[in-house]
Parts: sequence; structure tokens; C-alpha cells
Amino acid sequence: MKTFIHRTPRSVALMEPDELGTLLGVWAHPDDEAYMTAGLMSVARSAGHRVAVATATKGEAGTDDPQTWPPDRLALARERETAQSLAAVDVVEHQWLGHRDGTLHQVPSAYGVEQVSQLIEEFEPDTIVTFGPDGMTGHRDHRAVSDWTTAAWIRAGRPGRLWYATVTLEFHQTWGAVNDEVGLWFEGSNPPSDSSYELAFALHCEGELLERKFAALAAHRTQTSGLIELVGPERYRQWWSRESFVNATRRLGEEHAA
Repeated sequence: MKTFIHRTPRSVALMEPDELGTLLGVWAHPDDEAYMTAGLMSVARSAGHRVAVATATKGEAGTDDPQTWPPDRLALARERETAQSLAAVDVVEHQWLGHRDGTLHQVPSAYGVEQVSQLIEEFEPDTIVTFGPDGMTGHRDHRAVSDWTTAAWIRAGRPGRLWYATVTLEFHQTWGAVNDEVGLWFEGSNPPSDSSYELAFALHCEGELLERKFAALAAHRTQTSGLIELVGPERYRQWWSRESFVNATRRLGEEHAA
């Protein structure tokens, strides 16, 4: 499989997939991992690395049609979709953290941190990926998972590296109209917008890798089928073809740096 690693203009080269080591993703909902890291997971698996994913909720509130999709029914559907999505990128290790969709801000922080701490102890990851403090879209569940993961990583002594998923200035410039049309950003959110100079790792999915990512996303059909139909399959592929990550240390303020 051909991999396209985006290089920044800076002199320090970005990490190669062979250097990723064991990868752990910690996310709030089914499909978060596919949007943010399907390409990353695929190249990590192709390089022979262990990849594990933890999802805090089953996304049972993720519908505009609760009569057709009551929470229990949607949770079962999304559980199946997640298994199919992860299989598309050869990921076999997955854990549910057992929370209800939309409630993570109400979960005692110490409990969430302990859950992620146990994941770090179990998998001993070299690279951890999650949302930044902004939660990408601003979703409160995303922000809570970011807080838990960051605190757990710090408590463990900052092993390996912690990356926050981000998007670049170019993403906003290219896809701003589509993002606004679909309401990607929550009201009052402050979406990330990083220069390519600031990235720890960036991946441009093309060819077979892009098809694997599209398959991972399309597997989450209760969430993605409408968007794919709205923008068209090829445009949808290009919309999410680039994955970008920054080192958490770029985001950590005095609260976490102490």
C-alpha cells in the first residue's frame, strides 16, 4: 500500500509510520475514530503496529429521527457499524467505556481519567490520539474525552507522545462552505486551525489508503450515508482525505503543565 505523508516546509522531518509504535485512540462516539484517524490506523497496522481504540459512548443520541432510531436500537446499530469500520482498517482491539451519549460532561472527571489510565496501563501505547481541548467541533463529549485523556497521560508520566487531532488553515479555506452547510461546528465553538509548520504528523490519504478510509467512514452508515449523498462520494472522500495532528504540549497551558 502506498502511503502519502505530507511534509511541512520546516527542516525537522515528520515522523514516519514505522516510528508510531503501539497506537491508542480515545474517542467519544462511534465514527470519531474514522473521521480523525482511519488513515493513521491503517498505516500503523500496515507497518506492523498494534492499534487499539476506546469509545466512551455508543452514540445512541446521534439521530434527528428518534422515532425510527430510539436510543437502544441506534446503539446496537452503531456497535455493528463500529466493528465493520474498524475491520476496514484492520483494527481488532476495541473497548467501550460504557457511558451514555451526551453526558460525558456530567461524568466525574476522576472516573473518566481512571478509565483512560487503565487503558494506558493495559496497552502501553507509544502514541495516543484524541481530540484537543477544543473538541474539534466543540461537542462537550469530545472536550470531556480530551480532558480525561490528557490528565491520564500526565498522571502516567507522559509516556510516548500524545497527539490531538486538528485541521489546518487550508482545510478551512477549502471546505469552509461545506462545513457551514452541514453545521460541522457547534455554536460558540472555537475549531482548531493549525499551520502545517505546527503539525507533529500529517497524512494525505490517496489511492488504496483513501479507499480504506472511505470504507471505514461509509461503514458508519447511520451517520455518514446522508452526508455522502449530499456532497457526493468523491467530494466526501476529498473532504476527509487529510489527517493532521499536533503534539499535546502545544496546547497544554499552565493548568496541565504544572
